[in-house]
Parts: sequence; C-alpha cells; structure tokens
Amino acid sequence: MSTSRFKRFVLPAVCLALGLVSLRPDDAARAQESTRAFTVSARKYAFAPPRLEVRQDDLVKITLTTDDIPHSFTIDGYRIAKRVNPGQTVVFEFRADKSGTFDFYCNLAIDDGCRKMRGQLTVRAAR
Repeated sequence: MSTSRFKRFVLPAVCLALGLVSLRPDDAARAQESTRAFTVSARKYAFAPPRLEVRQDDLVKITLTTDDIPHSFTIDGYRIAKRVNPGQTVVFEFRADKSGTFDFYCNLAIDDGCRKMRGQLTVRAAR
C-alpha cells in the first residue's frame, strides 16, 4: 500500500474509529448555528414583539429593554424571571428544550397595566 493511499483512506478511518475525530460539528459550531436572538421591548403595557418562534433545542438569546417603568419577562414553563429597569438592558440565554406554546408576561405589580402585558413563545418540535 502506498503512503499516499494510507494517508488518504486508512489513517482517517482509524482516527474516526478511535474517536480522535468526529464527523459532527463541534458543540460551539452547533450552538452558533442554532442561536435565535431577539430584542424584546417591554413598555406600557405590551411586549414588542409579542410573539417569538424558535425550534426545539435552539439557544434563545433575549435582549430585554424598557424606557418607561421597571418590567419583567417571565416564562413559567422555563423558570425564567428577568427584571429590567428603565434605561438598562438585560441579556440572557436559555435552551428551548421543551416544545409547545409558553406564555410570557410581566410579573411586577408596579402598575395595574403590568398585569395585562402578555406574549407567547412558540417552540416547534424538533424533526
């Protein structure tokens, strides 16, 4: 067997069998490919955008802002409760590992209108 044939066929097969290389993209590349980023503005008395849609197992990155009064972004199904104050930005991430439709809302009682702030996160099932 020639050296070039060995390097071209046998060596890669041996490395693959031993787990020294992988045909799958690494975790960092997969996370980058599946990151869904949203900027959500919380303002009297609504979220913009009011609907977020992702695929199951996407990494979801939320940048939360407000310019009027403090608000929160709460999703009970994912155990998320983030608070943002006027003029500040809160950035957080989570893995959308459960499919379904999840309500998000403001859980603060600073103003009666906060209780009316609602939105939906839709996580489409992985194929």
